[in-house]
Amino acid sequence: MQQATLAFQFYTTSLANLSKKVEQLKKRSVAIAWLRFGVFIIASFTVYEIRNEAIVLITGITVVGLSLFLWLLSLSADTKKKIINNTILIDINKDELEILNNNYLHRADGNEFKQSTHNYENDLDIFGKSSLYQYVNRCTSEQGKSLLATHLLTPQSTNFIVQQQQAVKELSKEHEWMQQFIAFGLLDKISVNTQEKINSWLQKKQKSFTWKGWQWFINLYSFVTVATLLLYIINIIEARIFYPLTFVYFLFAIYQSKKIHTTYTLLAKMVNEVVTLYNQLKWLEDKDFTSDYFIALKHSLTTSAQSKASLEIFELKSILDKFDMRLNVFVFYFLNSFLLWDTRQMIALINWKKKNEYQVNKWFNAIAATEVSISLATLYFNQSSFCFPTISSHHFEFNAEEMGHPLIPSSKRVDNTFSLNGTGKIALITGSNMGGKSTFLRSIGINTVLALMGAPVCAKSFALSNIELMSSMRVADNLAESTSTFYAELKKLQTIIEAVKQKRKVFILLDEILRGTNSLDRHTGSKALIKQLIEQHTVAIIATHDVELAQLKNNFPLAIANYHFDVQVTNEELYFDYKLKNGICKSMNASILMKKIGIEINA
Repeated sequence: MQQATLAFQFYTTSLANLSKKVEQLKKRSVAIAWLRFGVFIIASFTVYEIRNEAIVLITGITVVGLSLFLWLLSLSADTKKKIINNTILIDINKDELEILNNNYLHRADGNEFKQSTHNYENDLDIFGKSSLYQYVNRCTSEQGKSLLATHLLTPQSTNFIVQQQQAVKELSKEHEWMQQFIAFGLLDKISVNTQEKINSWLQKKQKSFTWKGWQWFINLYSFVTVATLLLYIINIIEARIFYPLTFVYFLFAIYQSKKIHTTYTLLAKMVNEVVTLYNQLKWLEDKDFTSDYFIALKHSLTTSAQSKASLEIFELKSILDKFDMRLNVFVFYFLNSFLLWDTRQMIALINWKKKNEYQVNKWFNAIAATEVSISLATLYFNQSSFCFPTISSHHFEFNAEEMGHPLIPSSKRVDNTFSLNGTGKIALITGSNMGGKSTFLRSIGINTVLALMGAPVCAKSFALSNIELMSSMRVADNLAESTSTFYAELKKLQTIIEAVKQKRKVFILLDEILRGTNSLDRHTGSKALIKQLIEQHTVAIIATHDVELAQLKNNFPLAIANYHFDVQVTNEELYFDYKLKNGICKSMNASILMKKIGIEINA
């Protein structure tokens, strides 16, 4: 069990309180069920006993009993909703406790967002098992997950980063609000398909029901048909007239409903997701925020008619609910034949479309943006020792105090302090196998990714310029493309060199460059690349086993700084402290490791 923290205490307490609440709600649900049964039995028995009494008394008792039964039915449905909601909240808190204990590999890993070519995605474990996405993501909608992936892959503007930081700080104090927002999303997850369906309908040119007199006609039609029915009931119209008229009404209604079928099919089966959209939008609208980010986000939810987004979505849900009544064949016959029910809903949809056709995407975007902020705020709440970085206005600055890898548990993580300032600067890191070079590079890279999306970073303090991160650390061959490891690395280095020549503000991380060729070519090529990067005023951190490269500092004393990770050997046992040190590494461990597996070095 991880050391008790504020987050751990919150989740543990919430879990206990929610579990207790669910038990109480279940008992309440059982009691309501028995009450409902009792009301039915008592009302039925009473009506039976007084069956010979005045009709007014019988009717009165029947109405009271039915009203009480329906009220209890509504109360039961509400209680069941609360049980489901609190059960979801329990699962959320359980999951957070697992994540605090570094058990998060069961979560969605974002593999669908992996890219075959990207500046750093594969090198820094942005997606996949044990990835940053898997650790950070709290989004429930497909749109939110996609937006989070985009921010992980693309540096944001400095203004956005600053506003996102403020929003994350504010949200990180609203734990229960965040969890309820997530719970709404988990009940019925919003999909891209639903958004596309709505957009497809919004963008489709309306060909039918464009006549402005439709509303007037529907009211007149309903007056005539209902009047016909009433006149038949009171025996003014005979059956031989009524039934042919009803058949005509039915044929007309069928004709109109056929023109509606395409729209209904397009929007059907999305009511549950619309409910989720309503719940999340209303939850967002009802919350008072102080950060500029969320004030602007809430402002975007107001329609051109100064109506709230949640009210508009609720109206859409109501229309779709009424549409679904057509699925009952008896209701369909009566409502459409006498009231043109489908046509009424179609006119309502057309009016809704006119009001909101340019607003809908804003609503989906607001949900996605809120989920991303919640993801980052949860990270900050769970890791209160993390800090928010300062984004420097000049190029280049990188200053990190006690920086570590955010995916390594604090009990195992070794933090390091590191600075690199100015352009045309190269940090060369030498060291033995397993000493920590690659982990250090990934710590720099992954914290840079977090910083440039407005997230907290794993450091005591952190400052950097808004740059374009590029790396070449983990290169593999591609059999499908007949690409060797060496050629794959050359292609990646080519991308980096092109960026450098274009004078883009890049920050480069390289690990064991040109490893796929012989030692002489690797050394020669590495020296040439380093010189080229310096001449192009580029900033890079390069980890290497080639200690001879460190001698380049003699030629470029102002451009190159040497660092290393070393190893201590006692009785042929290796001990690593994973601390970054100045200078060139003097101790290597390859020969000891080879001896351990049976290679006779001294033979």
